[in-house]
Amino acid sequence: MGHGAQHPDNKATGLGAEEMRLEPDKGDGARSKQYRYSPPAPRRGSETWSRQLEFTLVCVGYAVGLGNVWRFPYLCYKSGGGAFLIPYLVMLLLCGIPLLLMEFTVGQFTRLGPVHALAKLCPLLKGVGVATVVISFLLCTYYNVIITWALYYLFNSFGSSLPWQSCNNTWNIVENCSDGFPGNATHLRSASQQFFDYRLLRMSRGIEEIGSISWELFGLLLLAWIIVYFCIFKGVKSTGKVVYFTAIFPYLILIILLINNVQLPGAKTGILFFLTPVWSKLLEGQVWVNAAAQIFNSIGIGFGTMISMASYNKFNNNILKDTLIVAVTNSATSIFAGFVVFSAIGYMSHQYNLPVEDIATDGPGLVYVVYPEAFVTMPLAPMWASLFFFMLLCLGVDSQFAMVEVMVTSLMDAWGKKLLYFFKRKEIVVLLICFVAFLLGIPNITQGGIYVFQLMDHYTAVVSLMFLAFFEVVAICWCYGVRRLSANYKEMLGAPPNLYFKLCWWVASPLLVTVILVSSIIRYSPARYGKMYTYPPWAEGIGWIVSLCSIIWIPLGAVHTLYTCKGSFVQRLHSSISPVADVIPTENQDQIVKLKSDIYRPSCSITHIDSNDLTEDTSL
Repeated sequence: MGHGAQHPDNKATGLGAEEMRLEPDKGDGARSKQYRYSPPAPRRGSETWSRQLEFTLVCVGYAVGLGNVWRFPYLCYKSGGGAFLIPYLVMLLLCGIPLLLMEFTVGQFTRLGPVHALAKLCPLLKGVGVATVVISFLLCTYYNVIITWALYYLFNSFGSSLPWQSCNNTWNIVENCSDGFPGNATHLRSASQQFFDYRLLRMSRGIEEIGSISWELFGLLLLAWIIVYFCIFKGVKSTGKVVYFTAIFPYLILIILLINNVQLPGAKTGILFFLTPVWSKLLEGQVWVNAAAQIFNSIGIGFGTMISMASYNKFNNNILKDTLIVAVTNSATSIFAGFVVFSAIGYMSHQYNLPVEDIATDGPGLVYVVYPEAFVTMPLAPMWASLFFFMLLCLGVDSQFAMVEVMVTSLMDAWGKKLLYFFKRKEIVVLLICFVAFLLGIPNITQGGIYVFQLMDHYTAVVSLMFLAFFEVVAICWCYGVRRLSANYKEMLGAPPNLYFKLCWWVASPLLVTVILVSSIIRYSPARYGKMYTYPPWAEGIGWIVSLCSIIWIPLGAVHTLYTCKGSFVQRLHSSISPVADVIPTENQDQIVKLKSDIYRPSCSITHIDSNDLTEDTSL
């Protein structure tokens, strides 16, 4: 996995002793001997963000995605309305912000992607880094299908009327089609639902009937990948320019939609349903778990993306400021989107004389069935529809190219010189990654593709993620340690993190991640599509194989590390949980002696270090 010279005995991680440099600190004129850690140069060359605002916007664009629009408002409404904001904000403070700062610290300090960064911090759990790359790559293969759907709706919004507003189309099953929401008439389906099912998806009766490829969606999926490719093909130089538009434009559309929606009859009723607190819900443990899970998944902890993005920062970038901006913007957007969504749902409730709870939903059904139905009855319906679906396109593209960048960063970290020698240009490497992901996404655009999509999403984003997040927190907060992480932070920003972050890293965040993991295991249920369709056993087996594609790297990495270490099992275990380079700045001779003893102990991480690597400063 490593680069550069490598000591012959250092096979466990491929990270040689040259990665550690302790150099004299000449800045404060202190009389005592001082030693400071000099960070290695970035593995992929000198590539950094042109401006730090670009890094912030990329992270905001990644965190603020479709989940803010189609999941949070419904979750808030079902979990106590305004009362849900209390557990949500508590979990943001105890879990979201601290863990985001943790990932930023690791990425910016090591200047590496998640694979090599985790291998340096805790060799025993280096497989966590590989697993995060795998899960991000699996996710991007089917997440781009959502962007494909957005493109399909966008192109169908440019006519004089919207194609899902009536039952007089060739794809409609007229006998059970309803021009509006059918309410309790379960035998009827709305025109927008039939457009989604029979025109867009052309769905079969189950995953057993995979059917043929939808060539319209094939072309749009290819277009979606072309868009993603041109967003990232030049690395952070091109990505940083794109996000000025894709990260900011959705807010303009949300503001315009809200201004329009609040003027509609019934909008106030919908907003009150969204915000009215049900205080008794705070006594339900599951509400608190839901809040923590929403924070965790929305910000994107455990996908390796934030580590990858931060690895392109300048060494002394103020990551605390970036952390607060990204976390607060993400949560504020979720709440703001709730007003936009429920004002429209309230309007639909008024139009069709139905209770709000009969209309409110989450997931793709909200943005591709419920919301399109709202546009039908609005003045200038095609304009509102086209703006909305273009907003979805921007929200999705931001998250998509960030996930693809995880794979690009990790490959360039591991085999950058070889890849560039063989393919000549990084742009070709990025093209190949996008092409492979495009091919893997094709099953999602068949007639049975929606069932493939739901199966992939359940076993990737639900089952695998919490295992990866748990082991990442264990590797960084407990094995690598809060003391070392705080020292890394101080080395970059000049002052250590405050006690709040240290306590969260040591106690609160690991505890919350553990609770979410245990709750996910206890409440596990097999994947389903809708209310009726259950997957056959063989499909469930495929789902678990997909899940294991990422999880399996954690035990494999641990076994490989222990196997390549030397000494007794206890010595191997001890050295495997020791970082490749203990990077704590030392301030006196006693600490230097301790550091030397740590370096020379039997280890699979560092087996040799040149005496010249410790340089003494005797100046006053």
